[in-house]
Amino acid sequence: MKKFFFVFLLFCGYINAQTLDLQQAEKIFRLPVHCIEIEYPNKLGQVLGSTDELKNPKELRPVFYGCFDWHSAVHSYWSIVKLLKDYPQLDNSGEVRAILNRNITLENVFVESAFFEDYNNRNFERTYGWAWLFQLQSELLSWDDPDAQRWGQTLKPLADILVDKYKEYLPKLYYPIRTGQHENTAFGLSLSIDYARCTGDKEFEQLITAHAIRLYGNDLNCNLSYEPGGSDFLSPCLEEALLMSKVLDTEEYRVWLKNFLPEMSDPGFSLEPGKVSDRTDGHLVHLDGLNFSRATCFYSIAKKLPELEYLRTIADNHLNYSLDNITDDDYMGSHWLGSFALYALMNK
Repeated sequence: MKKFFFVFLLFCGYINAQTLDLQQAEKIFRLPVHCIEIEYPNKLGQVLGSTDELKNPKELRPVFYGCFDWHSAVHSYWSIVKLLKDYPQLDNSGEVRAILNRNITLENVFVESAFFEDYNNRNFERTYGWAWLFQLQSELLSWDDPDAQRWGQTLKPLADILVDKYKEYLPKLYYPIRTGQHENTAFGLSLSIDYARCTGDKEFEQLITAHAIRLYGNDLNCNLSYEPGGSDFLSPCLEEALLMSKVLDTEEYRVWLKNFLPEMSDPGFSLEPGKVSDRTDGHLVHLDGLNFSRATCFYSIAKKLPELEYLRTIADNHLNYSLDNITDDDYMGSHWLGSFALYALMNK
């Protein structure tokens, strides 16, 4: 049966997923570059404290005002930085660096930081947007480039605020949030622990590790049959499995995963990609993002436990299903999906 399934996937073109090469990088790069200075349409997502706060997006968030919403602007910056770091020829003219220099300034970051200090918006973008800001900061700080180092130092006050917010929040979070969208606790912790390790912040790393184990360490039998939801872009089961792969040692993780997702130990395990019926619908197109985030999880779990190498075939299947649909045809997908595709490709 497994052999038949493999032949079927090969026939359908779902094996040997595309890789991150210059051609793919150029395709993805165009999407965030296009949107980071596109102010409208825009979903602000803030709480208004007075009429004085009725301002346009660029006034409220002078760095991350494009790409429809704050978190998409943040991870679009991450995509640009990551791709420039690996493929500098994408910006031979220097136009994109000029955009980043124009937007990432001390004055602009001061305004961004003040917004998060506002009482009415102290929980803004918790924790999804916070985690993507950490991902951007990690990429900047690890890039041996004068501009990148300056941008990283400029953004540091905002990153520090969000670390403090995380430290305040986690002890109060009695129960994890197990959704397939932005609030998912495991996804936020997974990106955040990468940042803690990148910066050598042992206190933050230990906090995340301790609370990840507290929240998820005793979980059993996650039911993948309930996934996906109609507008999910994250898998609650797989995001948790990815996070725990980062906080447990290999043998502990092997035991934990067998109890949490026992069916994954079967070489015949399979999971179909999420199907998208309308890519102009901002919620339904989330399922393309789900395919990318699932692929990331499967690739990463297979790295942690090499005996689960067959998960890479399932990851390739998910990646290929949605990768060719990353286009600029409709803004509902183009403003964010490139980042999720890039994250999956870099974790292959």
